[in-house]
Amino acid sequence: MIAYLKGIVAAVYENVLILDVNQVGYQVYVSARDISEMPGRGQEAQVFTWMSVSQDAIRLYGFLREDDLAMFRLLINVSGVGPKAALGILSVLTADDLRFAVLSDDAKTIAKAPGIGSKSARKVILELKDKLSLEDAFELRLSSGQQNSATAAKEIHTAARDEAVQALAALGYSAAEALRAVNRCEITEDMDTETILKLALKRI
Repeated sequence: MIAYLKGIVAAVYENVLILDVNQVGYQVYVSARDISEMPGRGQEAQVFTWMSVSQDAIRLYGFLREDDLAMFRLLINVSGVGPKAALGILSVLTADDLRFAVLSDDAKTIAKAPGIGSKSARKVILELKDKLSLEDAFELRLSSGQQNSATAAKEIHTAARDEAVQALAALGYSAAEALRAVNRCEITEDMDTETILKLALKRI
């Protein structure tokens, strides 16, 4: 099993990265989102990988972030969702967005991925919801951190934040939109629900 590859970018195509590792060129399938963030040709890059072994081929799938790889591995265990479909989902949704979409039953957001219809999106939610938790989703979002807000936010009681999410949902926003908006706010210990709500509305 190849956990990661670190080398020089030899070529980048629509969904394929050719990475030169000690003069060996590895063909790695990557998401469209990672392609857009990939260093240029001749520059160093590292991708976290998962190897697919089938009767007719051995393929490497790579991700710039370990979090995306973790979500990819969950997705490919969903019945009917193979590596290609999982990569398609992660091309349009970050791992963070996908977690919140699953936890908020937002099939419409997941169905935006190429090749994923509403039926497949609901299946993703059904099979992954028990494997994810809202608390962990917030912690992972905070750990990816935006400057100094992460440390402070971890110490905040979640009650006011959760109330702000519920208030946004009551205003007509989808649960996924509400969760993302609140989580993007730089929340400090002295903020109440109303203050968080006002900040979140500016994020939508």
